[in-house]
Amino acid sequence: MMDRIPRRAFLAVPFLALLAASWLPATAAPDSSRQDRSERWEPAIRAFEENERAAPPAKGGVVFLGSSSFRRWDLERYFPGRGLINRGFGGSQMADALRYLDRIVLPLRPRTVVLYEGDNDLANGKSPETVEREFRHLVERLRAALPETKIVFVSIKPSLRRWALIDAMRDANARVRALAAERAMLEYVDIAGPMLGADGRPRPELFAEDGLHLSDAGYALWAERLAPHLE
Repeated sequence: MMDRIPRRAFLAVPFLALLAASWLPATAAPDSSRQDRSERWEPAIRAFEENERAAPPAKGGVVFLGSSSFRRWDLERYFPGRGLINRGFGGSQMADALRYLDRIVLPLRPRTVVLYEGDNDLANGKSPETVEREFRHLVERLRAALPETKIVFVSIKPSLRRWALIDAMRDANARVRALAAERAMLEYVDIAGPMLGADGRPRPELFAEDGLHLSDAGYALWAERLAPHLE
């Protein structure tokens, strides 16, 4: 029987198999980009943990948790002698702060957590509703573990580089501000208004050359606005 089947039929089989495979959806390979996102901050988080093991900070202090606006901030320069703990890791979003809360904040049992997130969330396409929802989750986690800890939310800043997002920023800020008005031990610090000039646009002197991060003058303004909330 095999001898009766034309040889060209056998030659067509590999071609047909290859053609069929090309129609199949490419779902078998792992999503490396998703894996990269989940592991992106591990070096920074491990560095925090190693530093704490080498020189454990005093518990009951003030922890700054947030993205690069905090990471780049020399807290000792603007709040000398206060022993503030900086847990900023650049580019982070609200979900990242929530993900690493157990590792870099809760073990310190701070009396105050100062948070700056939401800026990168909106820049990466998240909605103000998502920022609010994830912030609520973070507040709930902190409340469950440290019910006496005060939470201070620094409003999302208007910037030269992300001015196109100003409406979304105002929406997200208004949502968090309304939540803070309802909750004890939750405070909202408006740095957005003071960062705008008479023309209603961001004041250039408050920003570094990239138009996104803060200059010394910008940090001086933030320190002035935050100081009463750290007492």
